Amino acid sequence: MDFKKGEILYLNKPLGWTSFKVVGHVRYHICRRLGVKKLKVGHTGTLDPLATGVMIICTGKATRRIEEFQFHTKEYVATIRLGATTPSYDLEHEIDATYPTEHITRELVEEVLKRFVGEIQQVPPAFSACMVNGKRAYELARKGKEVELKPKLLVIDEIELLECDLTKMEIKIRVVCSKGTYIRALARDIGEALHSGAHLTALTRTRVGDVCVEDCLNPLDFKEWIDAQEIETEEE
Repeated sequence: MDFKKGEILYLNKPLGWTSFKVVGHVRYHICRRLGVKKLKVGHTGTLDPLATGVMIICTGKATRRIEEFQFHTKEYVATIRLGATTPSYDLEHEIDATYPTEHITRELVEEVLKRFVGEIQQVPPAFSACMVNGKRAYELARKGKEVELKPKLLVIDEIELLECDLTKMEIKIRVVCSKGTYIRALARDIGEALHSGAHLTALTRTRVGDVCVEDCLNPLDFKEWIDAQEIETEEE
């Protein structure tokens, strides 16, 4: 393998890790193995700390392909709790409001999900990496400042209802979507469309393009994996 010339690596991001931590972990062990201090390493799409799943990491000259990978279709499996919201639309924050759920049926859920297939306008979460006047939206939101983000046009190719447990007020969905889709914001919008509230309780990115989560390496196994690889260096 030639990490300077460029390699594409597939990682399964663990729960609680930031995308930045995954990149740093991979860079550290590659540099250690190569005996170098620096190497260009980047990822092709952020995952929230509370999400797991496919992260594509590019090294060396392959970092030029990052934008290409960003446009690949993504697939997620999301668990959503109905009847309650949080400021971040996930479990990063405590529940801030509860809503009626007595009217919600499986049929209503299935009907509402259909409305989100195709081109939709989505307002990104305030707790996101979107730029607002030169600053990250989450930096402003964490300081308690009002964050106004404009709706973005994106495409949802498929939404499938995998599970619907109305005793727990919990649904699990599979979503196939375009670049720029926030599944947390989708959960928020599904809750509103149900005339209730909702937030994300679990999220896995199961696929990016043709790369499935089953094809990905756990970063905790990366040291052992890279130590077993044949490494090319410029001197060779």
